[in-house]
Amino acid sequence: MVWERQQGRGGQGARRDEGRSREGAVRMVRRSRRRKLQKFTGLCGREGLRVKWSCPSCGPEPGGEEKKGRGNPISVQLFPPELVEHIVSFLPVRDVVALSQTCHYFHEVCDAEGVWRRICRRLSPRLREQGSGVRPWKRAAILNYTKGLYFQAFGGRRRCLSKSVAPLLAHGYRRFLPTKDHIFILDYAGTLFFLKNALVSSTLGQIQWKRACRYVVLCRGAKDFASDPRCDTVYRKYLYVLATREQPGVVGSTGSRTCDCVEVYLQSSGQRVFKMTFHHSMSFKQIVLVGQETQRALLLLTEEGKIYSLVVNETQLDQPRSYTVQLALRKVSRCLPHLRVACMASNQSSTLYITDQGGVYFEVHTPGVYRDLFGTLQAFDPLDQQMPLALSLPAKILFCALGYNHLGLVDEFGRIFMQGNNRYGQLGTGDKMDRGEPTQVHYLQRPIALWCGLNHSLVLSQGSDFSKELLGCGCGAGGRLPGWPKGSASFVKLHVKVPLCACSLCSTRECLYMLSSHDIGHQPAYRDLPASRVLGTAEPSLGAGAPQDPGGAARACEEYLSQIHSCPTLQDRMEKMKEIVGWMPLMAAQKDFFWEALDMLQRAAGGVGQGPPTPES
Repeated sequence: MVWERQQGRGGQGARRDEGRSREGAVRMVRRSRRRKLQKFTGLCGREGLRVKWSCPSCGPEPGGEEKKGRGNPISVQLFPPELVEHIVSFLPVRDVVALSQTCHYFHEVCDAEGVWRRICRRLSPRLREQGSGVRPWKRAAILNYTKGLYFQAFGGRRRCLSKSVAPLLAHGYRRFLPTKDHIFILDYAGTLFFLKNALVSSTLGQIQWKRACRYVVLCRGAKDFASDPRCDTVYRKYLYVLATREQPGVVGSTGSRTCDCVEVYLQSSGQRVFKMTFHHSMSFKQIVLVGQETQRALLLLTEEGKIYSLVVNETQLDQPRSYTVQLALRKVSRCLPHLRVACMASNQSSTLYITDQGGVYFEVHTPGVYRDLFGTLQAFDPLDQQMPLALSLPAKILFCALGYNHLGLVDEFGRIFMQGNNRYGQLGTGDKMDRGEPTQVHYLQRPIALWCGLNHSLVLSQGSDFSKELLGCGCGAGGRLPGWPKGSASFVKLHVKVPLCACSLCSTRECLYMLSSHDIGHQPAYRDLPASRVLGTAEPSLGAGAPQDPGGAARACEEYLSQIHSCPTLQDRMEKMKEIVGWMPLMAAQKDFFWEALDMLQRAAGGVGQGPPTPES
C-alpha cells in the first residue's frame, strides 16, 4: 500500500514537470516572436511595443505621465491605413459603428468604402457588384445586416416575437406580402423569395407546424408584386408579379429586347399559370389589384406617372389557353393628363393615387364604401365609378394606408390624418364618430409606417432614443391588438417587442408581421412645421371661426425675418419669401398677388427685363 502511494505521488510529480516544461516552451516561442517583431518593425526597443489607440487631435490621454518600465506610446496613425481598415473590417457591424463614434480618425477609417466592401462580402459572399449611389457598399452591408422578417401569432400559448428564415441570397428586404399559406419577400436585387410553412422537428423531438421556415427562389428580375387586396389572406390565391424579361428579337433583327410582363403564380405551390407581355416601349414600376375575382382589374403605373388598366378573370387563369387582353389608359390619366402619379394603393372597391406634388385622388366603386368614407352619397355616380375625386389637404402627402372603409394619410410635416368609418374607433380620434374628411390625430407625429386593416389601424413610431414602438387602435377581438383585448378608440402602445430596424408592418387574421431593413439611402423626408402653424395661427382652410393669436403671429413673423436674413444671396431670399408666403394664412388671391410680385422683382434683379410678365409666364 505504501509503494502504491509513493508511485501515485511520483506520477503526479512527473505530470507537474511535464506541464512546467510545456509552459517554458510556450514562453520561449512567444519571446522569439516578440524579438522578430522588434527586429523587423523597428518601432520599439527593449521596453516593448505599446500602441496608443486615441486620435492625436483629441489631445493627450488622461493621466499621461509615462510609467516606469513602459516605452513611449505609438500612435495608430503610424500604421498603414490599409492595414487598419483590414483589421476593422473583421469587427461586427455594431462594433464598427461604435468605434466610429470614438474620435475623428476612427470615424474616417470606419466610414471608408473599402471597410464596408469587405464587411458586405462577409455578410453576403455571393454579392459581387453594386449599383450606383453615393455609398453603395455601406448601403449594401447595412441592408444585409439589418434584414429580417418578424411575426407574432395572435392565438396559441406562445405569444412572443419570432423570426423567419433568412434567405442567404437575399440582398436586403424591400417589401413582403403574406398569403393564405406562405409569405413572399422581394429584395433590392429584384429577386422574389417564396417562404414556406412546414412541419419541422423541435428540440424535444416533437413535430410542430412552423411558419416561414423554408425558402425557395420564385423568380428574378421582379419589380413589384400584388395579390387580392382584401385583408383576409384566404382570398389571396394568386400572386401577380411585375417583372422584366428578355424577349427574342423579331425576324431579320439581331439581339433581344427587354420587355415588362406580368406573371401569375399559384401561392400554394409557386407554379406559374399565366403570363402577359407588354410592348418594349412601355415600362412600369408598380402594380395593384382592385375588384372581384371575375372582374379583377390590374392597375399598372408607368415610369412617366400614367395609369394603365386591364381586366382578367381569375377563375379562368388555370385553364391552358391563350388570349389577348386590352390595356387601356385609366380615367385619372385621361381626364387629368397633367398629373404625374407617384404611387398607388387599393382595396377591393377603391383606389387611391398620390401625385408627385403630394395631391391625393380617390376612386370609389361601391356606394357603401363611398358613404363610409365621405358620409354622403351626394357626389357618387354609379355609372362613372372611375371618376377621380380630389381630397382637400393642408400639405403635401408622402404616403398613405388604405383599409376597407377607412384610410390614413401622412403629410410632409409628419402629421397623421384619418378619414372614414369609425365604428370600432379605428381612426384613433378618441371617439367612435365617423369622419367624412381628413381629421388630424394630434398626439401622433412622424410615423415610420402606417397600416389600416378591416376595423383597426397600426402605427410604427420611433422614440427620441431611436427605440421603436407599435401603436394600435380599433377592434381588439382575436388578439389583433396585443395587450388590449377590448380594443381602444385612441392609439395605445401594444405589447409587442419591435425590432430596432423595423420599417414596415402588416396584420392578418392570424398573425402580425414586421419587416426589418435599414436603407441609408432612403431617409425620412419630414420637414419642420412652420412657425405660424406651431404657434397656433389659424388657417382659413382648416376651419372657419378659429381663434386668432396676435402674439403667435408676431413671433412667427420674427422667425420668418430671421430665416430671410440667414439667406446669403438676393435670389435665395426671394425663394425663401415665396415659401413663406405659401405658409402664411392668406387668401388664395392674396397669395397669387404676392407670388406674382415676387416673380417680377426676381426677374428684374436678374436682368431678364423690366416689362410686365407675358401671359405664358
